[in-house]
Amino acid sequence: MLPISYQNCLEKQLKRAEYLTLVMLVFLLQSHKQVSIEALATAMEYPILFESRRRSIQRFLKLPSLKAEKLWFPLVKYILRTKFKHKQELMVALDRTQWRDRNIFVISLIWDKRSIPLYWQILSKEGCSNLKEQKRLIRPILGLLKKYEIIILGDREFGSVKLAKWLRDKKVKFVLRIQKGRYMQKEGEEFKKLSEGGLKPGMSLYWSGIKVTKQKGFGEFDIAGYWKREYRNKGEEEGWYLLTNVGTVKEAVKAYKHRSGIEAMFKDCKTGGYNLEKSHASEERLEKIILLIAIAYSSAILQGREMKQKGVQKYIGRVKESGRRERRHSSFWIGIYGQGWVGETDCCQEIVEELMVIRRNKLPFFQRGMRAMMLIRQCL
Repeated sequence: MLPISYQNCLEKQLKRAEYLTLVMLVFLLQSHKQVSIEALATAMEYPILFESRRRSIQRFLKLPSLKAEKLWFPLVKYILRTKFKHKQELMVALDRTQWRDRNIFVISLIWDKRSIPLYWQILSKEGCSNLKEQKRLIRPILGLLKKYEIIILGDREFGSVKLAKWLRDKKVKFVLRIQKGRYMQKEGEEFKKLSEGGLKPGMSLYWSGIKVTKQKGFGEFDIAGYWKREYRNKGEEEGWYLLTNVGTVKEAVKAYKHRSGIEAMFKDCKTGGYNLEKSHASEERLEKIILLIAIAYSSAILQGREMKQKGVQKYIGRVKESGRRERRHSSFWIGIYGQGWVGETDCCQEIVEELMVIRRNKLPFFQRGMRAMMLIRQCL
């Protein structure tokens, strides 16, 4: 079941039948770990024909009320208000993931070695995003997080001087990785490649006031260089070159290391959690499915953290493992499998009964469906 705070917020924004349907779909996401409309319709314990259940979900996923700004932003504000301090520094990562012939472009809040999606877009193309698309994704978040100090993190796709200048003009901190083949110019010197700057394994560097483009009008930036040292004859193939304005190499590297949280989130939402890649939904419905995933994913993290605080995670999964330095399971994993372990089987039944009361005009169909359920149970 969703946290009480989520329920209170969503009930204010949706009609009763819409709210109950959303809660039931989120419950099915958590219990069956599938976002395919076909799979959700199969699992839904609603006493109507399968094809009717499938079309009902499709219609629901086209509702204009299912907007991130309307439903999701109030929940994000609740998380920020209750879990973070005013003016606290927040790590916010940009990234995209391929979905068939499109891209899901996401900006997310790094938290608890995972990330919570804040806003997203479906790009109807393959390949990298451009500056216009990046600005369109970031703008709503600057307003949403205006009470906090944020640092925008991005990999080499976002290592753009134009994006860095735009963020600097907005007075936003950033750490954007750039390619080693990028040219730089120190004061009084000629342009040369970053890879010629002398960075080696085990070293870190910080260059202030560097030109990273020959084009005029962009000003100077700082570049942090970091190359992890070799350990037991293992090391990184190349170092990090980070375009930044945070002030020190230590802060830049520390911030950029948090970016791995968004990659963990993508894994959770795809093969590791909700099997997003199996969805064949249209672009419009896919945006609404991501909204359901954001609600389900964040609620699982909140509930997993609460279970850990109560010290009951050892009943859900293996806490320690010999030879493993990092914890085996995230708060998301503990939350989603903790719900399954206690078996919230009565949740959907109560929702279905209330939906049947609301939709009295469908009573003959419900009666036939309930009779079909009874006959099926007799075969088990």
